[in-house]
Amino acid sequence: MPTSELWSVVRVPFPYTDRPIRHHRPALVVAANDLQSMHALLWVLMITSAENRGWPEDVLISDHKRAGLPVPSLVRCAKIATIDAQDAESIGMLPSADRKKIARHVRRVLAPLLDSLSS
Repeated sequence: MPTSELWSVVRVPFPYTDRPIRHHRPALVVAANDLQSMHALLWVLMITSAENRGWPEDVLISDHKRAGLPVPSLVRCAKIATIDAQDAESIGMLPSADRKKIARHVRRVLAPLLDSLSS
């Protein structure tokens, strides 16, 4: 099975929350390592065209070509999914300039959970 790295841009069958179908689309790997080696799973964030109406947590990808994307795109930090690692096909890497912004959004969402575990 191919392995994915943190910050890889992959092509995956991403589930829709409002329809019982899946559609192949790009996504950003935000958890791999132990999750992948122990359970063959990845956590990914949705990537969508920059032409779509933006959400507050969206992060524009500064170099869509380096990320393996054909058009300007953004990471939709509010849409996370767990996928089978075997379904991920690597197409590029997220530019390092964009990583801190995305990590900040994900950390803010997960902070209440992490805080509750430490109290």
